[in-house]
Amino acid sequence: MNILITGANRGIGLEMVKYSMERGWRVFACCRNPHNADSLFNIAKLSNGQISVHIADMMELGTLQALSYELRNDPVDMLINNAGIYGSDKNTFGSVDVDSWLQAFQINSIAPLKMVEAFSEQLQMSKRKLVVCISSKMGSMADNGYGNSYIYRSSKAALNAVVKSLSIDLKEQGIISVAIHPGWVKTEMGGPGAEITTRECVLQIFSNLTPLTIKDSGRFIDIDGSDIPW
Repeated sequence: MNILITGANRGIGLEMVKYSMERGWRVFACCRNPHNADSLFNIAKLSNGQISVHIADMMELGTLQALSYELRNDPVDMLINNAGIYGSDKNTFGSVDVDSWLQAFQINSIAPLKMVEAFSEQLQMSKRKLVVCISSKMGSMADNGYGNSYIYRSSKAALNAVVKSLSIDLKEQGIISVAIHPGWVKTEMGGPGAEITTRECVLQIFSNLTPLTIKDSGRFIDIDGSDIPW
């Protein structure tokens, strides 16, 4: 199986690369600046060509098209839109950093759609045909009981809307599109006080992804496999 992962240089993305390598999958590991991705390159060096590292800068959409051309002959069974940012801490009522908000929408909401557009042909060439967008419960309207966090909440809510539309628009091509909440994970974003490790997170995510069929397209899936209300 061929798997493409964005934001593969750290955190959940890097753990996904390790998991995929253990299973013998071909991995296209993507990040904004490969020259600063030492941990990813060290893993790739040990993979005997199983893992290749590529540029995919969510702020420079031209790099996504360039990558698609580079991989134009490679089926992509699973495209994982993992790259994302939290945005500025100035995200409470009366003090929202607008520039950071716009950047978060570009990275968290717009770029995932452009990735799917860029790789729609490679997805159709594959057997699995699965698009996975790493979202968050913070993008759920129904789950919002605390307010604030305008930047992250709204950008992930927009991502969820993208996933829902993809599930409708790509259904005839047999492409499955889902949003996944990874849990509260011990990453740079989640912090050391989070509930689960990146390893625990990734094991559960792939456990949830394995049984998915086209009937599941459009779901917003919690780390425990249940559905999250929009």
